[in-house]
Amino acid sequence: MPKVLFIDIDGTLVNYETVIPQSAIDAIRKARSNGHKVYVCTGRSRAEVYENIWNIGLDGMIGGNGAYVEDAGRVIIHQHITEEQCRHIVDWLQDRKHEFYLESSNGLLGSENFEKASEPVLKLYMGRKGKDASNVTVRSIFPNMIFDGELYRDDVDKISFILNSYQDYIDASEEFKDLNVGTWGGAGELALFGDFYAKGITKAHAISVLLDNLGMKQEDTIAFGDAKIDIPMLEYCKIGVAMGNGSDEIKAIADYVTEGVDEDGLYKAFVNLGLI
Repeated sequence: MPKVLFIDIDGTLVNYETVIPQSAIDAIRKARSNGHKVYVCTGRSRAEVYENIWNIGLDGMIGGNGAYVEDAGRVIIHQHITEEQCRHIVDWLQDRKHEFYLESSNGLLGSENFEKASEPVLKLYMGRKGKDASNVTVRSIFPNMIFDGELYRDDVDKISFILNSYQDYIDASEEFKDLNVGTWGGAGELALFGDFYAKGITKAHAISVLLDNLGMKQEDTIAFGDAKIDIPMLEYCKIGVAMGNGSDEIKAIADYVTEGVDEDGLYKAFVNLGLI
């Protein structure tokens, strides 16, 4: 029976140096040749899913943690932050001297000083993952980011900003009750970034909409992830697989824990699950 596979990108398909292990590429291509459908399911916007990922061979994607769904080149969902909400966020962040970036399907747009301000934060983020961060730059992580674009927009999926303290996240949650406000780059007060995205968005909801369009069932699904944001996806799908490099939280709810992204974790999971 063909399965529908949902694979997170960062820390699952792609390692923390943004490299896709060859074994993961081989696993996906073999699975699709066996009749299974494969979608990346990620917090990244459409613009951040670069050609090296599409070139693996995919049936489509879920992006923006569920704000965007694409199947065989057809857009099924695209839920934006409104232009009014975007303006409110940008003004609030600028008034509080936060650097930030907008994630749009038309590209990533950084605030005036984001490139300089975010470099030490990104180095810390990579270091927490146990990786060599000495050569990390904003442009190595976000190679196509634009730094002189219009920031008041109607095509924004998500906005991330540098946290100066955890209080910034609390304040944002109070200010923007019409949006989902989250954090990433760590748990609780160790978080490095805050983010804003539209209400009602989860990877699980996006998967359910995609399945309806495909005429397939929840019992045909398998999800792969490494982080807290992936938990609704793993809980929704029939089988949830956590990566060995993942957080303790996701490992605790997973049906199966495979090896890490750099230890051929995806390939080994595909073999153990009978997909290839």
